[in-house]
Amino acid sequence: MSAVAADQPVDSRGTEYLVSLPRRIVTVYLPLGVFLVVLLFPFYWMAMTTFKPDAELLSREGNPFWISNPTLAHVKKLLFDTQYPEWLMNTMLVSVVSTFISIVFSVLAAYAIERLRYRGSRYVGAGIFLAYLVPPSILFIPLATVVYKLELFDTRLALMLTYPTFLIPFCTWLLMGYFKSIPFELEECALIDGASRFQILVKIILPLAVPGLISAGIFAFTLCWNEFIYALTFVSSSEVKTVPVGVVTELVEGDIYHWGSLMAGALFGSIPVAVLYSFFVEYYVSGLTGAVKE
Repeated sequence: MSAVAADQPVDSRGTEYLVSLPRRIVTVYLPLGVFLVVLLFPFYWMAMTTFKPDAELLSREGNPFWISNPTLAHVKKLLFDTQYPEWLMNTMLVSVVSTFISIVFSVLAAYAIERLRYRGSRYVGAGIFLAYLVPPSILFIPLATVVYKLELFDTRLALMLTYPTFLIPFCTWLLMGYFKSIPFELEECALIDGASRFQILVKIILPLAVPGLISAGIFAFTLCWNEFIYALTFVSSSEVKTVPVGVVTELVEGDIYHWGSLMAGALFGSIPVAVLYSFFVEYYVSGLTGAVKE
């Protein structure tokens, strides 16, 4: 074996391949630059449209990628002539409550499926994940009947109770993968010491699964924040609408699109999610890694 290993060529160059500047440009800087342009250009265009006056928006002259005379008229119209601040608060409230409900039930479901070791648990886990694959455009039809019969139509509670229907399946699947990475020996030691299952979950499993919980929470919060179909179906009053629905329905009058205010609403609506990702991106990546490595 040693002779065979000695005959094999050993590549000792490692990352020395990237020492040369042309190679770094081709293999690192150029792909990274293309990725950043594709990723950030929509936000740049939204910002440009937000502060660009209508005369420049409708004009074919000048540079379309720059602003000659910036204005705050679109921002003023959005914040003071519409109910955008209420839409933002509604979106925040619904997203936080729905995410909290989904995480609580997902933790209980994932722990029961992954750690209690009963017959058929694998099929239950697969069934829960398959439920996530059902399109919301199909689910909202039976959910609409339930919402009407419970007299929850045109209320924030209707969204808080319907959003978990598509959040819990994926969050459960994600946490199942993360719980699987936690050694069973920790639970066995706790059981020998007299700890209950609930104590094990709260004091051992959850502290070790913080990255997975943050990952599932960010995912659920993002889906709630951007959800459109349920919010459009179950809410009609302007003061109860969320940002995705309010911006589209209130700032489009027939065939007249108020592009400046539309882009301002989209830009301001994306800031909370961007800030959330910037603070927890490391936990988000590690949570996804722990979920899929099994």
